[in-house]
Amino acid sequence: MTSAEMIPAIILKRKAVVYVRQSTQSQVMTNLEGKRRQYDLVDVARQHGFVDVEIIDDDLGRSASGTVARPGFDRLVASLCAGKVGAVLCFDASRLARNGRDWHHLLELCGLVEARVIDGEGVYNPCRPNDRLLLGMKGSISEFELGVLRTRMLDAARSKASRGELRLSVPFGYIWHREAGLGLDPDLRLQEVIRLIFVRFRELGSARQVLLSMTADHIHFPRPSDEGRMTSFDWTPIRYRNVIAVLKNPFYAGVYVYGKSEKRTCIVDGRARRSYGHGKPIGTWEVMIKDHHEGYICWAEYERNQKQLALNNYGHAGGVKSGRGGKALLSGVMTCRRCGRRLSVAYTGNPQSRPVYRCDKPNLMMGLPQCMTFGGPRVDAAVSRELLRAVEPMAIARLSRRSGCTGNNRKTSNASWTWKCSRLVTRRVWPSVVTRPAIPIIVSLPRSWKNTGRRRCGVSGTWRCASLRNGRQTSRSTRAHSRTWQIIYRQHGMRRMLRCAPGSNCCGH
Repeated sequence: MTSAEMIPAIILKRKAVVYVRQSTQSQVMTNLEGKRRQYDLVDVARQHGFVDVEIIDDDLGRSASGTVARPGFDRLVASLCAGKVGAVLCFDASRLARNGRDWHHLLELCGLVEARVIDGEGVYNPCRPNDRLLLGMKGSISEFELGVLRTRMLDAARSKASRGELRLSVPFGYIWHREAGLGLDPDLRLQEVIRLIFVRFRELGSARQVLLSMTADHIHFPRPSDEGRMTSFDWTPIRYRNVIAVLKNPFYAGVYVYGKSEKRTCIVDGRARRSYGHGKPIGTWEVMIKDHHEGYICWAEYERNQKQLALNNYGHAGGVKSGRGGKALLSGVMTCRRCGRRLSVAYTGNPQSRPVYRCDKPNLMMGLPQCMTFGGPRVDAAVSRELLRAVEPMAIARLSRRSGCTGNNRKTSNASWTWKCSRLVTRRVWPSVVTRPAIPIIVSLPRSWKNTGRRRCGVSGTWRCASLRNGRQTSRSTRAHSRTWQIIYRQHGMRRMLRCAPGSNCCGH
């Protein structure tokens, strides 16, 4: 540790940076004295002889644990690397970093450019071993302190929750009474709406049907108007998420639950990033106390509702949006320009079902009219023609090399290839006389597929036939044929599943 007189004049010509940070927004709003003391470090910098003083307070309300991006700290590091900083001022080591990675990285940079670290106790030169050791100990103590505080708070919360006394944020329809504990909200209108959701689900067996029926009856649902404090709310038209939230929340079954979700940590750009709110199965909840308070339904009915919702849920969020065997060529790859949602496919007409693309998510989620609906045959035919135009030149050349076609034989191959691919792309449903399992062929369009209606895309690729859907292995001749006729293209992540049935004469099987 050095004194102010020992700071070289060349260091004083650089700027001093005062780093100001508080961990949460509540601290920023309530701990005003601590924030004021950090800003007072500007006077400390001037007392040490620095003329140019910069304040970095971009990280107010951000944690220094290393799991949250800190643009202010990144700007400080960038200034150190440029050699523009002569001293870094902080109220204590915990303001700069509460994780070893950021703290030691900062000390390393300060040592390289001979910048000083100044706090309320003195001036430190990271180039000196004693000062570096003392600064390292301060950073380690700051990191250890954060872990101890977090562990103590979580242990106390779990202990109180195990008795059902921890006052969690409760859903609509409940309120914490000062002495009686958790009970029903005295608002009878709110109680009636929640009971009506369970009654309608018991009758209809579908959350969407509950939404549609309540939307038709112009029933509203409360929405917080006080930034989530749940003390006041407005009545707005009911939405699908309101219905699902009521049906899936165990609190309405009289069960006190703690720890039903978990956090997950992943490495993003070399830093740990935590995400919260990932639900856990019922058997893995940390605390579950049945008959803790008065419920709108019983626990047995809650379990029946979860089973019914699981049966109704045929798809999962984040799953692969691929075709499931229909004739539509663009199933799962088009989005609505108005709302940005993915278009769904429906089939109308008998006996030859006609694909229809439609945007029905507003209707499903909020009971609103559909954005658009249009027939699929003409669109599919246009995309099929452009697909053939793009892959034909390359596929013929590849086939010619494999089969040794030259001269007149190449013309025959050209005509044969065009005819076979036409049947492959345009015929999505094969005759019922085909008894063997279909072999799915994955075809992806190129990223460079733009303006395909005006020009060809000269990209290369190969055909690939995947294994049989029933899990059986294909024969050696079939696999060899598959390698010969494999073509994969990519277009903005677009993937299509086409069917090529053995015996259909579409590609020589």
